[in-house]
Amino acid sequence: MVHPLSNPLKFKILGSYELHHRLRRAVLWACLLGSPFFLGLIAGWVFGIRVNLTPSLPLGFYITSHSSNANLVEFCPQGKAAYISLIRQYRTAGACPDGGAPLLKPGVAFPGDDVEVSANGIRVNGQLLPNSAGRFRDHLQRPLDPWPNGTYKVEPGTVWVVSSFNSYSFDSRYYGAIPNSAIRHHLRPLWTFATEVPQQ
Repeated sequence: MVHPLSNPLKFKILGSYELHHRLRRAVLWACLLGSPFFLGLIAGWVFGIRVNLTPSLPLGFYITSHSSNANLVEFCPQGKAAYISLIRQYRTAGACPDGGAPLLKPGVAFPGDDVEVSANGIRVNGQLLPNSAGRFRDHLQRPLDPWPNGTYKVEPGTVWVVSSFNSYSFDSRYYGAIPNSAIRHHLRPLWTFATEVPQQ
């Protein structure tokens, strides 16, 4: 008697128990893989910890602080700066009103300070900040408009933010002073890593 060969294309139909078991396992793996993200959100909310993954500052962890030494400011850019930084993905998605993430930059000039902008860079009270010259193109050769050359007195309620760490930083060299109302928090480094700066 000849028995018919089994169809190799025939799919196995899972029983309800096995299907339920696989679904539980998939949910468990999803929770395990997503837990670092959710733990990071909780840590940021409870302890004020921020993770910097951009090259404007050393990569690592930063923490909100009320100390006078906390010269880093987390802020939401406004106007054209907000649009450019979001559309060009200088920022990821985040909690700013435009849907982008805040920027983290050092505050370098405060009310009463003198800021001089020139082709050589930005001077604060006569001192030149390293890597502060504006560029006419970003790292992907897209056009940029540096802030006009000249001397500026920092107005009350504003601050200039410039990163000397990276000459490609998108900061006040392109949009001038930011209002204090845009600042969400002041931060200081908590744990940072050696970071390769993009080619100057």
